[in-house]
Amino acid sequence: MSFNSSTNNSCTNLRPAPSADWNWPWWPIVPLYPYGQRRTLAREIVPDRLWIFEQIQGIFYVVVPIRMTIVRLETEGLLVYAPIAPTPECLRSVMVLVEKFGDVRYIIFPTASGLEHKIFVAPFARKFPQAKLLVVPHTWSFPVNLPLSWLGLNREQIQILEPELRSQKVLPREFDFSILGSISLGLGDFAEVALFHAPSRSLLVTDALVSIPFDPPEVVQLDPYPLLFHARDFATETIEDTPENRRKGWQRIALFAFYFQPHNLKVLPVRQSLSLALQSPDRSRHNYFGFLPWQWTEQWQRSFLDLHQQGAVQVAPILQTLILNRNPQIVERWLREISQWPIERLIAAHLTAPISTTPAQLRQAFAFLHEPPPPKPDFAFLQTLNDRFTRWGITPPISPGDPN
Repeated sequence: MSFNSSTNNSCTNLRPAPSADWNWPWWPIVPLYPYGQRRTLAREIVPDRLWIFEQIQGIFYVVVPIRMTIVRLETEGLLVYAPIAPTPECLRSVMVLVEKFGDVRYIIFPTASGLEHKIFVAPFARKFPQAKLLVVPHTWSFPVNLPLSWLGLNREQIQILEPELRSQKVLPREFDFSILGSISLGLGDFAEVALFHAPSRSLLVTDALVSIPFDPPEVVQLDPYPLLFHARDFATETIEDTPENRRKGWQRIALFAFYFQPHNLKVLPVRQSLSLALQSPDRSRHNYFGFLPWQWTEQWQRSFLDLHQQGAVQVAPILQTLILNRNPQIVERWLREISQWPIERLIAAHLTAPISTTPAQLRQAFAFLHEPPPPKPDFAFLQTLNDRFTRWGITPPISPGDPN
């Protein structure tokens, strides 16, 4: 990875040139960055057995990796977990595996909520019509609840992955699964399929668990513009492209992504923001016309280090505060099920992967369910959202009682 050391370089010039290889034509349905141009980074995790495919997506340059996992079956063919955008570049890498190991036999859509995941399922599945599409129960999406059939899928290709199907061996024998949920959120349910691949001792999850890296992930650095955008302390600042600034930008992105409004973020008055925007050295559309309506306090990195937890496996603050605490009994039952598997590796659909882990470490990540940590300032905005959603009747109250 090379870095531009010119202090006069506008970070706009660092944006990669468009390529037909990265084309994603359906981006207007869910207009997330990088919109119609999605690069794919493919990596082999277990030789000739397990691979991950990564892209990025986000809002206002708060970008994080989104990941698809492909596993080779013991018989013949492939299983795909959590499809991503099937761009020409992505499909070309998948076809290399198809030619070597056989067709895609199974596609798992593992999360009930989130249009940002759902939008990729049908376009990907249509590329492999012979595959069986296994869908988590209670699937829905916000803000537009699009049925999978509306996205062009063959109904005969779809099967709901109900919990009772575990005993019927709907998946090849080297796999097991457990469904976290469903948990009522008012607008819809939260549910997620955790998939265990016994030969590689790998646990695949979507959003339930994450590990937050200290440095920006490699796939995020393919397009450094968002990192440098968030590395600025002032709208009037021109950022040098260095490893330190990429790291600074990434750590601030992580705080935005997991807290929405971190404690060490000061929102500027509109008049002051506009005045600074007029003084910005880059008033291009890509730079939001120089508009940067916030400033970070000197203590912002302490917040990141607290969030980072030295890369430990954890439950994202959003899930802790707004989702999983609504029914800890269901979460504990799911945790007991997956803890029976001899897990050695975690592959989540976001942030770091793979990461070495054990069932004991997974249980520790959910300690907040029965041992609430001391209040932290960075959780304040999320807690305010939780209280308002409950008061307005949008989400149900937190389930009382001992989750054990």
